[in-house]
Amino acid sequence: MLSEDRIRVSAEVELFVARSPGPRDRTLLVIHGGPCWDHTYLREPLIRLAPHHQLVFPDLRGCGRSTGGLGSDRYTPDLVIDDLVGLLDHLELEQADVLGFSYGGMIAQRLALKTGRVRRLIVASSSVLPVPADAFSGWAERDARNLEAAALLPADLQGPDRNRAEAVAGARTGVWRDDVVDDYLERIDQVHFTDDWDAPYLAGILPSPRYPDAPERFATLGLPMLLLHGRQDMTFPAHLTDQAAALIPTATPVILEEAGHMAHIDQPELWLQAVESFLEP
Repeated sequence: MLSEDRIRVSAEVELFVARSPGPRDRTLLVIHGGPCWDHTYLREPLIRLAPHHQLVFPDLRGCGRSTGGLGSDRYTPDLVIDDLVGLLDHLELEQADVLGFSYGGMIAQRLALKTGRVRRLIVASSSVLPVPADAFSGWAERDARNLEAAALLPADLQGPDRNRAEAVAGARTGVWRDDVVDDYLERIDQVHFTDDWDAPYLAGILPSPRYPDAPERFATLGLPMLLLHGRQDMTFPAHLTDQAAALIPTATPVILEEAGHMAHIDQPELWLQAVESFLEP
């Protein structure tokens, strides 16, 4: 159902892109998180939207099977935006609906605010507002699961192997329900992990993907937005979703119970229902 291609979006970057053959005027561009992951962990349940939508799943630069091995200064949110604009140009799309997940949610916001190429925006398991340092203070279950993850992580791994091991060790910080952990681990096993973004992050030269004054900008832009979150998200606190929606008249918050950061795995039917309802013509 998905075709896979490498699409040149600039002189230095080819993006690995999986696409469904749905209608072009109902294109959904999906921006994965990580950023050292690829897009594959998001295919299900979104693949169920085909063929009523053209689904476009790129691996970002330095991720998955897209161009990597660039200099540390070539991994920035704005260069990712340039790549995505190049992808939309290649597909001859003036605008698309966009779903950004986790780190990709902040990239998606930036794409919307900098380019005007976003028709409707879904911010999933991410945040429009900055995360306060004490956002998770007093959450004993989160503390316990993080300690468990740290204890399970091998100490002698580097590069992509370490990023994979971190994802595996932290499975119970990614999903909330114990009965979906095996599903999550199977998805992790399919991810093409990289480490290209680690060097600029560790060197302190990686710019923040967060767009300045994003809530204020969105409040005046009039862009339809869905803020889709899991109540037990241990990466971005769920209460920021309601706070952001209160500031943005065109934003609809949906918080799913019994769902963690990977809310699409914890509650796939409810998560997909929220996406489908938002994308209805």
